[in-house]
Amino acid sequence: MIETRDVWKEYRMGSVTLQVLKGVTLSIDAHAFVAIVGPSGAGKSTLLHLLAGLDTPTKGAVLWDGVDVSKLGDGKRSAFRNRQLGIVFQFYHLLPELSALENVMLPALIGAQRGRRALRARAGEQLSRVGLSERARHRPRELSGGEQQRVAIARALMNQPQVLFCDEPTGNLDSTTGAEVMELLIGIHQCHRVGLVVVTHQMKLAEAADRVIVLQDGRMLEAQTAKR
Repeated sequence: MIETRDVWKEYRMGSVTLQVLKGVTLSIDAHAFVAIVGPSGAGKSTLLHLLAGLDTPTKGAVLWDGVDVSKLGDGKRSAFRNRQLGIVFQFYHLLPELSALENVMLPALIGAQRGRRALRARAGEQLSRVGLSERARHRPRELSGGEQQRVAIARALMNQPQVLFCDEPTGNLDSTTGAEVMELLIGIHQCHRVGLVVVTHQMKLAEAADRVIVLQDGRMLEAQTAKR
């Protein structure tokens, strides 16, 4: 179970304090598909970053199975992210000098898991899952935007995460390619029991979720079961 308890997030901009999240309390089943929606500037990405341990709240707590990960030091929080979750961003953040296969291997290399031969085999399996086994040797500049996002998804799956966090994963893609990535993510959730938490403006993606969390002006308006 993932929980937030009265979470506030503020940023200082000179003498001005910007309140991005205001007293958000929620709980999420780690195996569920949850969509976070709302207008631009509502605090959606900030909430996802807090849930994923990429940032810490100004006030309040973020708990995974009762453990307040927001109180962990940077090193322990980084190790927690590497073990427990995968993250996919709108922009792919692939290393340009590495092949698709090498990019996918990175999370496991950071965690120093197994030998390189075993890691290459596992990375190849993840590329196969996203339909890119034939593009394993290609570098990012040789791949389309949709292919780069698939590599980013494979990389996020490399350490067999409990939950996949996605921040506008189709936002930098055309509608056709975005729909393909959307179907891929839903398929991974359904077939492999990987939890899925997605920030999105795509209502079709939100409608496929188990729950929809609506944010506006930094506050949670509702957390509802999606209509099928």
